[in-house]
Amino acid sequence: MEDFINRVAQSALVTLNLEEFIHPGERVEYDIKDNLFHGLMLREKDFRAFVKDHDWSQYDGKNVAIICSADAIVPTWAYMVLAGKLQGHAHRYVFGSLDALEQDLFHEAIAALNPEDYHDAKLVVKGCGEKPVPTYAYVAIMQKLLPVASSIMYGEPCSTVPLYKRPKAALG
Repeated sequence: MEDFINRVAQSALVTLNLEEFIHPGERVEYDIKDNLFHGLMLREKDFRAFVKDHDWSQYDGKNVAIICSADAIVPTWAYMVLAGKLQGHAHRYVFGSLDALEQDLFHEAIAALNPEDYHDAKLVVKGCGEKPVPTYAYVAIMQKLLPVASSIMYGEPCSTVPLYKRPKAALG
């Protein structure tokens, strides 16, 4: 009987699974509408009293999206006060939706990559997985690694879609 050779396992392909970049921390929204007077405006005195007495430790290690779901004018400084209180508690906080928060978390993870670890690599960016990876993460990983990789493919090592191959004259 003939031995089968697993050419994928023997290849020099480097698989990058963006699911591994998903931050494990809980995601929560902080809606400043709960601090509005009659749902219309922010009263500084009341807001500052709330901020002083609120238990900010409930955000320890969490990822927080700061929003205002009410149609109200909220002064910029109020969001800055919230950011100051979340600092030291939340892992990450952003002004915007949970989607904006997720994008920021992926940006943080991709920014931490050392591109030189992928110098001249033949990369396969894993597709279909068990957890959803947003499209912007795939675009960001291309932007980060395109300058250093010799080739980038999408999919699984046994079935890839070629995306980029550095011209031979540029190899090295």
